[in-house]
Amino acid sequence: MNSVVPALKKIRHHRVWKYSSIHLLCALVLMLAATPFIEESRNGKFIETVLMTLVLISAGLAVGGQRRVLVMAIILLIPTIAANWTHHLFPGLVSPAAHLGCCIVFIGFIVFSILRFIMRASRVDSQVISAAISIYILIGLLWTFAYLIVGHYTPAAFTIHTESGDPQTMTNFNALYFSYSSLSTLGFGDIIPVSKVARTLAFMEAMTGMLYVAILISRLVSMYAPATASADTDSNS
Repeated sequence: MNSVVPALKKIRHHRVWKYSSIHLLCALVLMLAATPFIEESRNGKFIETVLMTLVLISAGLAVGGQRRVLVMAIILLIPTIAANWTHHLFPGLVSPAAHLGCCIVFIGFIVFSILRFIMRASRVDSQVISAAISIYILIGLLWTFAYLIVGHYTPAAFTIHTESGDPQTMTNFNALYFSYSSLSTLGFGDIIPVSKVARTLAFMEAMTGMLYVAILISRLVSMYAPATASADTDSNS
């Protein structure tokens, strides 16, 4: 009986992670795919807020394997969702720094929690792969919020080139586009960080993206190698 209880807890923990990480990845992909098309639509701001809420809730579920971590995620999630909807419904009531800052703190906690799960995983499976991809997307989202804060308080922090030559501001899509361009080190050059803060954020994101990929690959290889060696030993015997 004593050996059955830990086994049940382990199975339940595995299922929560598998369910949550896959759904988190789907929510993130949906948000990224929809953002370019909804920003200029009539109800674009509302749809963006709904999609962000979906991502935030999915991220909270993604760390639900442990009660202590889940409680902490809920504590951070509630004010984050409240700040986002308050900013949408009553823009003058909540400053951009407040609701974006809440998003940064919450997403940062989620990234740390999921990364810890990956580092502690004993084997590579679908949940580990989904969690790893989700972290990469969440890192880009984390910097998106930071660029929006900088762009709001310092409009001249970024130079945005367009074919029409009309000046543009750091909108949600522009921040998202620039963030993932920097994270993947593509750097198309149509959005250029000018201020020192913007430049610092850009090169820090590029370094984070490269280091994460390097660390992730080494970790996945280290988990895959023992499993392969064990399978070879069993087949030879």
